[in-house]
Amino acid sequence: MISLEQLQASFDTHGTHAVEFRCRVNLNLYDSPSCTCLATQAAVGRHLQILWTTPVDKALEVRLCEDGYSGWLAVQDIAGLEPATTTYQAIAFSAAEIQTRIPQVIAFTQEAMKQSNYYLWGGTVGPNYDCSGLMQAAFAASGIWLPRDSYQQADFTQEIAIEELLPGDLIFFGTAEKVNHVGLYLGDGCYIHSSGQEIGRNGIAIDLLSEQGDEIAQSYYQRLRSCGRVVESYQP
Repeated sequence: MISLEQLQASFDTHGTHAVEFRCRVNLNLYDSPSCTCLATQAAVGRHLQILWTTPVDKALEVRLCEDGYSGWLAVQDIAGLEPATTTYQAIAFSAAEIQTRIPQVIAFTQEAMKQSNYYLWGGTVGPNYDCSGLMQAAFAASGIWLPRDSYQQADFTQEIAIEELLPGDLIFFGTAEKVNHVGLYLGDGCYIHSSGQEIGRNGIAIDLLSEQGDEIAQSYYQRLRSCGRVVESYQP
């Protein structure tokens, strides 16, 4: 367990860019110092750096090491950190190595669907996920990192044609301007995703990638943007 005073002392000793922490518990990160809107979550074992030790509105700005994502950690949650004994080191995987892990990635999403869940904006820690949070968590469970947000995942993956889809590929949806949703292709024309309450299933479900599905599946198919294959592990 670490306090704000101990944290500030460690910066005085080591300098702002040398101090890395590890999450002892699952932590919420917010999109502003007010800590009212969830941005993402950091599961047990994730590494982060604190960018500045002076709180703003009772929060500290942090950066997650695995995906480079920034957010705000409530000062009261500092107790959930511990000094990292080693710094985070990204592991490189070949495209072939990633393909051998795809069955585990798919199994993660299917197991997550069996749990009682709902769609949670910013959710990356079960049982409640947002769309890109589920994808990131599923791949991370097999040691493979993706960027945090769906549009970032679209830019990161190797674009493929819809006719080339294989199980484990990502399917991206959105507007003409931007990708804003992602699912994981399972094969046989189906994909699994965590979708919202207003336009979606309010949680994890399997849908048909076709105009032949129900109203919700059709609405997503009409917003299909692109498809991508994970061929490497993300290194921020």
